[in-house]
Amino acid sequence: MSQHIIRLGDWATLGPDATVIRFEVFVDEQKVPAEIELDDMDAVCLHAVAYDAAGSALGTGRLLPDGHIGRMAVRKAGRGTGIGGAILQQLMEQARARGDASVVLNAQTVAAPFYARYGFVQRGEQFEEAGIPHVEMVLVFG
Repeated sequence: MSQHIIRLGDWATLGPDATVIRFEVFVDEQKVPAEIELDDMDAVCLHAVAYDAAGSALGTGRLLPDGHIGRMAVRKAGRGTGIGGAILQQLMEQARARGDASVVLNAQTVAAPFYARYGFVQRGEQFEEAGIPHVEMVLVFG
C-alpha cells in the first residue's frame, strides 16, 4: 500500500479535486454523460479526497446526509494501492460516528466484490445506471 492522506471536508474545500477525479474516471474512462456526474447533492455531502505523498489527488468519495455513500472513484495511478478502501473506511467511520444505523451504496457490478470485503451485502436485483450494471449494497452497523 502506498502512503496517502485522506482529507475530509465540504464541497467548497474539496470539490475542485473531487471533480477532476470523477470526470476522469466516470466521464472520460466510463463514458458516463457529464451532466449525470454533477448534481446538487454535492453541496450537502461530506467529501473525502485521497492524496499521495506528493499531494496529487488520486481518489474520492462522498457521504450523503441519508447515509448513502457515492461517487467513489480512484484514478488509474491510485488503483491497487488501498486508497479506495481507505476512503470507504473513512466515510463509514463518519457515518457511524454521526449515528447512522447503516450505509448504502450503488456499486458497479464489477466492483461489488470490493465492497463485499468491507461487509456490504447486495440488496435487490441488478439495475442499470448511466448504462452501467449496478447493484444496491448495504452495510448495517452493530
